Amino acid sequence: MKKIIVLSVATVAILTFSGCNDNKKEDTGTAAATTVTKSANNAVEATKNAVAKTAEAAKETANKAAEAAKETADKAAEATKEAAAKTAEAVKETADKAAKAAAGATGSNSKGAELFTKCKACHGADGKTHAMGKSAVIAGQNADDLVKKLEAYKAGTRNVAGMGSLMNGQVKSMSDEDIKALADYISKLK
Repeated sequence: MKKIIVLSVATVAILTFSGCNDNKKEDTGTAAATTVTKSANNAVEATKNAVAKTAEAAKETANKAAEAAKETADKAAEATKEAAAKTAEAVKETADKAAKAAAGATGSNSKGAELFTKCKACHGADGKTHAMGKSAVIAGQNADDLVKKLEAYKAGTRNVAGMGSLMNGQVKSMSDEDIKALADYISKLK
């Protein structure tokens, strides 16, 4: 009987001790699960904070990059405007110089150029055609000599190669100023 009592006491002790251990195991598991949950929640919160900070930093960097790009574009646009203005001015100056050079080469008076339109049919646009195959080239002749010749045609006292009456008809309505302007223009034809 002694053996049964000892075994009974031992069994009760084991069961009691085992039951305590099961409760402790259960408490330990719950505590561990709570700790893991808290750690996971802390990690999630830390990740959210890191993502928010990264997003804010990225937004700030993007804004700075956009501002820098806008400044660069504005500077480029201004430089392009300035370059275009300088180019336009240079082209205008070159055109003005070319116009002045052309005017100087063909006589600076538009009146002479206008009057010469009557002469082009026979003497050519450049004044280098032998009119009716008979007259001399008039381009580049001395202006004073041309004035004298044109005045003589106007007066009816000049008749070179039988062209006196034709030339008289061309210059008869011209004033002395017109004749001088025309002679000046012809003398500058090259």
